Amino acid sequence: MRAAYIERPGPVTEIRYGELPAPRPGPTDVLVDVLATTVNPVDTFVRSGAYPTAMPLPFVVGRDMVGRVAEAGPGAPGLRVGDLVWCNSLGYDGRQGVAAEQAVVPAERLYRLPDGVDPATAVTVLHPTATAYLALFVHGRLRPGETVVVEGAAGNVGSALVTLAAAAGARVVATASAADAGYCRGLGAAEVLDYRDPGLLSRLRSACPDSMDVYLDTSGRNELESIVDLLALRGRIVLMAGLRSRPVLPAGSLYLNDRTITGFVISHATVSELAEAAGAVNRLLAAGRVAPRGVVSLPLSAVGEAHRMLERGELRGRRVVIRP
Repeated sequence: MRAAYIERPGPVTEIRYGELPAPRPGPTDVLVDVLATTVNPVDTFVRSGAYPTAMPLPFVVGRDMVGRVAEAGPGAPGLRVGDLVWCNSLGYDGRQGVAAEQAVVPAERLYRLPDGVDPATAVTVLHPTATAYLALFVHGRLRPGETVVVEGAAGNVGSALVTLAAAAGARVVATASAADAGYCRGLGAAEVLDYRDPGLLSRLRSACPDSMDVYLDTSGRNELESIVDLLALRGRIVLMAGLRSRPVLPAGSLYLNDRTITGFVISHATVSELAEAAGAVNRLLAAGRVAPRGVVSLPLSAVGEAHRMLERGELRGRRVVIRP
């Protein structure tokens, strides 16, 4: 089986492409022929060692894939050879990744792809949409009618946050570049503020006259000292980026107003949380509500190049589709 893999964590030059033994499913696993995979920022963190996790070596990189069932064990009822399926939770915590011709997936982490959905389109939105769902509804505890601020709304996760929050009946205030304002409004944002505006804090205050209930930061700037005071009573902040940021924490304003700050990565989501998010992902896919802004298609042999492009910021909103 051909695969993109590493023999130790490190820089992108550690990625190899070549033959590995074909994986074999256990009784509760499913063997899947991979049709499409992609690269997410977290994949680069795992590969580099910045995100420490159990890693069998040699380690196939990548977590998201759409594929076709090749073989299902007795503990995977309801799945048949030929079924189109997807997964977004491989490639970490001791599970081999998916940048390969085949992957073994625990049955409880595998979901059917809705009829008529293009695998290449689906694979680009699995991770950001599931991440957005869990950030909003599990960690952000969003309720209809609340005001949500999405920092970095034009990005992959940010755009999914806007789409989901608006669909749930929230009022969405987005921050993005001026060039992306129209895109964010098209997703459902009521207002879009230029994140480069030196008066952004004042504009946020004006855009949220009744305060903000949920603030989601996908940008990694984590400017908590100024944001916490804009929260409503029992307002929630969900931090989703900023691996090395060290913000000032205004503790008094937090505890005097029952406000909370939660860090969130989808890598810690439970199997039941992932399944709940998968239901939302499938509904949006079936309705045609989520899609990438642009795509870069690459062969499996170019996974290393995909990691380089992502780390250098060269994708600029586009998503990589890798076809084994």
